[in-house]
Amino acid sequence: MPFPTASALHTLNTDFYQLTMAAGYHQHCPDKTTSFELYLRKMPDHRHFLIVAGLEHALDYLKALHFSSEAVSYLEHHPALCHLPASFFEALSKLRFTGDVDALPEGTLCFEHTPILRVSAPVIQAQLVETFLLALINYQTNVASKAARIYNVLQKHTSAITQSAPTFIDFGSRRAQGPEAALHAARAAYIGGAVATSNVAAGFLYQLPVTGTAAHAWTMAFTTEQEAFRHYADTYPEHTVLLVDTYDTLQGIRNAIATAGKALKAIRLDSGDFLSLSKTARHLLDEAGLTHTHIMVSGDMNEYRIHDLLCAGAPIDSFGVGTELTTCKDTPSLGGVYKLVESISPSEQHPHYAIKSSAAKVSYPGKKQVWRYSKGSKISHDMVTLDGSEAPTNAKAFDSVTPLLQPYLRGGKACQPARALADIRLHALSQLQQLPETLKVLDATHTYPVYIHQELQDLYNTCKKGVSHEKI
Repeated sequence: MPFPTASALHTLNTDFYQLTMAAGYHQHCPDKTTSFELYLRKMPDHRHFLIVAGLEHALDYLKALHFSSEAVSYLEHHPALCHLPASFFEALSKLRFTGDVDALPEGTLCFEHTPILRVSAPVIQAQLVETFLLALINYQTNVASKAARIYNVLQKHTSAITQSAPTFIDFGSRRAQGPEAALHAARAAYIGGAVATSNVAAGFLYQLPVTGTAAHAWTMAFTTEQEAFRHYADTYPEHTVLLVDTYDTLQGIRNAIATAGKALKAIRLDSGDFLSLSKTARHLLDEAGLTHTHIMVSGDMNEYRIHDLLCAGAPIDSFGVGTELTTCKDTPSLGGVYKLVESISPSEQHPHYAIKSSAAKVSYPGKKQVWRYSKGSKISHDMVTLDGSEAPTNAKAFDSVTPLLQPYLRGGKACQPARALADIRLHALSQLQQLPETLKVLDATHTYPVYIHQELQDLYNTCKKGVSHEKI
């Protein structure tokens, strides 16, 4: 059997139970309209804030949603589905996304109980997209949030050369969970504060800055380190960045200085005692008159190691961060969920509200809005209300109260233009400036307050008692 086309895989990239439910909906309630919300029940360990990422990909997916003829044929012959009426497969072949999407703008700070995205659509459409949306939003938000933690650490220090904060670059493609994840990680890391990526395809697709030097293999491919450095400097006279730790690191620094001279833009350290080596390197470079030459460090970097090095006075100008960034090693998954909050059939005058009331997995009913309160330049807390409600009455006590969820699709069509990635990044970095300092600490004990409005809490209690599922 030939490998299926990308078109066939597009919508089949889901959990099978989405399709078994879709078939049931087709037979029993095809005209029902539903609203689902994607959110986190609680913040994961080692995270005190999140940066939303992946929304533009999610919108592109929804706008292109369809089942190819290959996909429909495959499903028609599946043993669990082959008995279904032909009308179901005909409906799949004609399926397009015709619903509405409201979401937090990409790059926005978010917290637990905060709807990141809401899909309101015919039930089959809204159900089928769950797996893909969760995979997109969970992963990219996780990487962007990891990147933001690194960015926050760097912002507290100043490079002696640039007179600004040190920077970091995404080096994680080879350690990502597959090539597609590497692309998504590069994009998300850029949103969260990385200045560039080593992934060329990500640079091409998303117009990201791409950078890179040479591996140890380059140095080992020549008879001597000096020869390797000389040939590299000849090839890239205006971008001479030399990896100096293939053999003896201190001698490698001296060889780089002697070989490249004033053309030496930067050296990269990839192993050893980075604190001691970076200080010695800075001394040798300055002594040679190369005060302009940067020091870059890579090798198992994360926000904690970067914090410790900079606090100890390591004169490092940039960091390459790989494995820990693209795999989010300390918190490898977010656990975002996609839950039904309300539904209505054409024959009904009022929506039915859906809740989950088990103690560890409470979900609140109804479509919601999130209001963010700020005092001065810092955010204070969020309030989750029913959609359509006015800003809560204490709004006047704050400098700004902003509704966060915005409309992105109406009837399956975009209702605002796609945002440039550079603008999304600027928004994210602006958001990070608004974080209280207590939330920027790596092991913060402070928790950002997210309140559930009393009207929403009352509706939840009513639904839980089973007294009424009509809007009150």
